[in-house]
Amino acid sequence: MLMRLMTARLGSAADAEDMLQDLWLKLESLPEQTLDNPAAYLFRVATNLAADRRLSMARAVARDGLWLSAQPGSEEFPDAEHVLLARERLSEVEGAMAAMPERMRSVLYMARVERRPQKEIAQVLGITVSGVEKLLKRGYRKLLDLDEE
Repeated sequence: MLMRLMTARLGSAADAEDMLQDLWLKLESLPEQTLDNPAAYLFRVATNLAADRRLSMARAVARDGLWLSAQPGSEEFPDAEHVLLARERLSEVEGAMAAMPERMRSVLYMARVERRPQKEIAQVLGITVSGVEKLLKRGYRKLLDLDEE
């Protein structure tokens, strides 16, 4: 009778069996005592355990749902073709930068990779901010020329 009640409350015979096992362990660990109504006590403890299990399962489902929703989908990972094209493009950009004059390459690297402000780049290289802007403009033009080739 207790098994049927717990199956109805938990919605699964397997969960009801697990809960009854927990009930057995809980009752076994209690000190010897005389109960006025042992059946009522047994059903009350079982009902409390079932409620705890339902809450625990609901929290687990919510937690797992949030975790799964935060995971990237397969569409967020590039396929092999896109990876190869990106590597080829990176190789072209690296080649174009290697062909640039040292100062232009340094300015582009500090501005785009290190994300330094133009004023700081000017101080490091000992040139004016206007000089940095001109070097960046010429460097960007060389990189844009890659698309036209």
